[in-house]
Amino acid sequence: MIDFSFSSFFSLMLYLFYLGLALYFIYDLIFKRHNPVKSLSWIVVMLMLPYIGLILYIYVGRDYRRTKIYSRKGLHDERLKKELSAQQVEQLNANRGELPKPIASHKKIVLLALNNSRSILTEHNRTRLYFTGKEALEAMYKSAEGAKQHIHLQSFIIENDSVGTQWKNLLIKKAKEEVDVCVIYDDFGSWHLPRSFKNQMLEAGVHIQPFGKVRFTGMRTMINYRNHRKLLIVDGVEGFLGGVNIADRYYDGGNSLEWHDTHMRIEGEAVRQLESSFLMDWFFITHKNLRRRKPYSYRLPPMQEDTVHETCYIQIVSSGPDSDWADIMQLYLTFITEAKERISITTPYFIPNESILNALRTAALGGVEVRLMLPQEADSRFVHYASLSYVSELLEAGVKVYLYTKGFIHSKTISIDGKSCIIGSANLDNRSLDDHFEVGAIVYNPAVSAELEDQFDRYLDDSLLISPRTWEKRPVRQKVSEALTRLLSPLL
Repeated sequence: MIDFSFSSFFSLMLYLFYLGLALYFIYDLIFKRHNPVKSLSWIVVMLMLPYIGLILYIYVGRDYRRTKIYSRKGLHDERLKKELSAQQVEQLNANRGELPKPIASHKKIVLLALNNSRSILTEHNRTRLYFTGKEALEAMYKSAEGAKQHIHLQSFIIENDSVGTQWKNLLIKKAKEEVDVCVIYDDFGSWHLPRSFKNQMLEAGVHIQPFGKVRFTGMRTMINYRNHRKLLIVDGVEGFLGGVNIADRYYDGGNSLEWHDTHMRIEGEAVRQLESSFLMDWFFITHKNLRRRKPYSYRLPPMQEDTVHETCYIQIVSSGPDSDWADIMQLYLTFITEAKERISITTPYFIPNESILNALRTAALGGVEVRLMLPQEADSRFVHYASLSYVSELLEAGVKVYLYTKGFIHSKTISIDGKSCIIGSANLDNRSLDDHFEVGAIVYNPAVSAELEDQFDRYLDDSLLISPRTWEKRPVRQKVSEALTRLLSPLL
């Protein structure tokens, strides 16, 4: 009888504690101007899944952009970028009728990137695109192999496989040659990376740091906010970004589907912006600045000290919970609304917010050719069904949706009117656009956009165009899976 009474009392106290905590978080969701759709979804989860729902919310649901846990304040690079971006905004507004042709029709996008993420507009750049992980990783490896001063590598995933081991050995070799080697990996994305892998690099002089150590203790866990950026900067003169991680599957598919991705190499002024993104992440992790070998010197006229003379306007956009705005989401939205003739999008995961979804449907209804490329098979069945749940309403508006059949398409690109494009690490889903640390390059260059769209056209040879009639006849089991995963899509 005593045991029963104590058990009942303990259960009651535990429930009251849970109820008080749940009501506190529900109050926070309702009264602190959070996203209403996401807030309602979390409230339903907490009410329908007692205890489990609350734990899920604490670990993956809290909005740290509003609470400013991540902050760029106090960083020298950020203060300097703020000054330089303000100068460029003033220049662009002063020269209304004299803007260079490649950016004249994109002034709204340029100004948005300057104002929301302080993305400096650079003029003299040289680019090259890679459409397979093998090509990208080989080019990156060759660049790092020739490093004389420093290598800054950042990857969401580094695996302990043949590709990861090859890179580990190269970085150790360069560190022993007295090249300054700094590596950032995401602690969740590289969850299976063994301690011995990291210790070998540390012992050889490689500076390797995890971003966002995964901890399951405390109320301020930030497991939901991952660093999804993929960057390589060599000697401050050559940079790479895109969707390719350091793993076998990005090189040859590994033991899974053949992976297709898009990566870009940049030489010129924009490399310093990539460097800035890396340095700010490094400072956030270590609270230490890395010595910069070259100072900033951005302005719209040509930079005299640069050796790249080709004209290719680029803005590097970094987005994450350390910024006041969902920068890349705003740029995707503006790209879609600015398109006059054609929009071509490739993304492995398609879970848009209502603004992006409405913009795509509005563009298609307004006569713009909207083309969306998704994989027919994905690495996450749950997220894949959530992505497919949006297909019907896109088809109703006239959006052309293609399913790529020859492997898994992991590219994250958008091109408009064959004039400008965005290439980077951000998927077209809520997590990438709102929660994750991402980086992308806005390229105002018809040749680069044309190359991206030509590759999209080549993908069409191995893709299925979804017709509304065929889509309505898909299996009932799939329709149910889509409907159920759609309910949780605001949380994905």
